[in-house]
Amino acid sequence: MPKIVFLPHEELCPEGAAIDANEGETVLDVALREGIEIEHACEKSCACTTCHVIVREGFDSLEESDELEDDMLDKAWGLEPESRLGCQAKVADEDLVVEIPKYTLNQVSENH
Repeated sequence: MPKIVFLPHEELCPEGAAIDANEGETVLDVALREGIEIEHACEKSCACTTCHVIVREGFDSLEESDELEDDMLDKAWGLEPESRLGCQAKVADEDLVVEIPKYTLNQVSENH
């Protein structure tokens, strides 16, 4: 069973976390299941950038992003080559190390 290591994030996950994930589950769903409240203003429909994450290890195990995700990522704060939208990045058979960026761009902040 693959594992996702979330690096420490000052507000969302101060101590960091190592979480078992199921293949096919999204990075965002794994985080939410374990109480790491990554924003997801568009309800996981690939229509915003609030669930932007950076995959520090295991990036190549993910399916390639599609054109819609790439277009959305272009608008993300702190974009890096290993950036993905958490709602679109599905866990494969390798462990991942994920960083949640310090900031997100959200025009309308919502509580989920």
